[in-house]
Amino acid sequence: MAWPFPQQEQHLLFSYLWVIPREEVAYVTCTYRETCVDQPDFLATVDLNPRSPCYGQLANKEQCPVQGALLSSVSLLRQCCCSQTEAPKAQVIHRLPMPNHKDELHSSGWSTGCTCFDNASTQRTKLILPSFISSRIYVVDVGSQCRAPRLWKRAGSRFPLSSVLSRAREAPIIVAFSAVPVAFREPEGSSEPSLLLCKEEQALGSTIEPVEVFWKCNKGYLNVPRSLPNGDILIANVGDPSGNAKGGFVLLDGQSFELKGNWENECSSPPSGYEFWYQPRHNVLISTAGFALKHAGWGFNPDDLKKGVYGRRLNVWNLSCRTLTQCFDLGEDSLPLSVKFLHNPDAAEGYVSCALSGVIYRFYKCEASARVVAACSGSLPQAALLCVSSRSTHAFTVDLVISLDDKYLYLSNWLHGDIRQYELSRNCKPRLVGQVFVGGSILRGGPVAVCRDEELKCQPEPLVVKCKRVYGGPSRLQLSLDGKRLYVTNSFYSTWDKQFYPNLIKEGSVMLQIDVDTEKGGLCVNKNFLVDFGNEPNGPCLAKDIHFPSGDSTSETVA
Repeated sequence: MAWPFPQQEQHLLFSYLWVIPREEVAYVTCTYRETCVDQPDFLATVDLNPRSPCYGQLANKEQCPVQGALLSSVSLLRQCCCSQTEAPKAQVIHRLPMPNHKDELHSSGWSTGCTCFDNASTQRTKLILPSFISSRIYVVDVGSQCRAPRLWKRAGSRFPLSSVLSRAREAPIIVAFSAVPVAFREPEGSSEPSLLLCKEEQALGSTIEPVEVFWKCNKGYLNVPRSLPNGDILIANVGDPSGNAKGGFVLLDGQSFELKGNWENECSSPPSGYEFWYQPRHNVLISTAGFALKHAGWGFNPDDLKKGVYGRRLNVWNLSCRTLTQCFDLGEDSLPLSVKFLHNPDAAEGYVSCALSGVIYRFYKCEASARVVAACSGSLPQAALLCVSSRSTHAFTVDLVISLDDKYLYLSNWLHGDIRQYELSRNCKPRLVGQVFVGGSILRGGPVAVCRDEELKCQPEPLVVKCKRVYGGPSRLQLSLDGKRLYVTNSFYSTWDKQFYPNLIKEGSVMLQIDVDTEKGGLCVNKNFLVDFGNEPNGPCLAKDIHFPSGDSTSETVA
């Protein structure tokens, strides 16, 4: 799909892309929540340089760790060809632990990511890490030492104690979640004691604590952060402090990283939220719907369907006025999670994937009415499953990524286990051109038997890379700037991981590289690349979001 840019803008944009080298480092958020390992979450720095001795090797294992429950011993011996005589170096070259436990680091994002044609030298020096469960916000300095990041320090914040206690009475769950040692101090010029928001003196200012988010915004369960054209940082929230579904955004100052408050106008909060994307030239922001963590946070329960636990709306916002202008009802329990605009800044269109219904919608701006229109672009096939359910089961799609040239769309199917590559053509009907299975629940020899599928002739084989059996299903995706390498992790949300893939909790996550045919389409697992998070020094952990300091396909927004 060609970009309809003026010649000057095309030249500037592709000059910007040309000077960026291949990705050499990746930052991956990792959590120990639900793993029975009493350790804090951490940010892993992964070496992606093929010339490095740390590239594509097992992490400090002396023997093949494959658990062959679903594979025959003959099949395992054929697939395990790695040497066991030497313990290779780990590919994770640095780990930055957080100051607290059980945060559930989920998504991450850069403090700068919106590129203008007259200023294409974007410097990514700060990485924002919102916590999905604790609602803390960490700011990580990656500019000082990109291979050894550290927590960035900011000034401490104080709030009047009466205001905090008043908010706590409205949302009692604050007390349970924060659990932070606090200090009461007498501010100058005031007779009222105040609450100092810090955990320890040495960590002063490295964290925006939950009580600050609760008090200023009445929001909680923070998810996707993105930088705005004006430099501030927008973070989508999934609920309120009590775990009820509640959409909207919290806003950070792009320079001081102080919490400003809510972004949207007071009367514009949608009933639920999860992710968002925006198109500056068209002054539009699109956000999706999440789920009520008070219910779904404990695991998936079919009894919660048709009870309003799972979101169904696609929300359209006026970016400059911060107001909700349109809403699309995508169907009960559709759960639209991931949304992306095309990268072409003049194209007011994009795609949203619905996790529970398996439907992909294309949305676009209608020039006649200047309003956004949503249309079904296709749906993933359903599979009739034996031994699990008597009804047909759709895919559970988690992430959606569009290549920087807007030619291909990639979709992760966490429940079935495949990554799908669609070609985006001018007839607005995505065409499936690539597919690869990297785990999932419908593998051959597993507890689930597929008695009917619209695409598969037989159930896929379990995946083994460098003697490591891959459990779980593809979740978070990240695509290189040239579109030739697709990286994937396999943890969605720790509680659901434990429910659907208990072996993933025991064995830990992996990070894989999928080689992409950018000419004709096609996907293939790179068998020479594996990051084994099951071999971490403190025990197996769950890996989630991926970002490159040199830029990636989920961070670049052209203004």
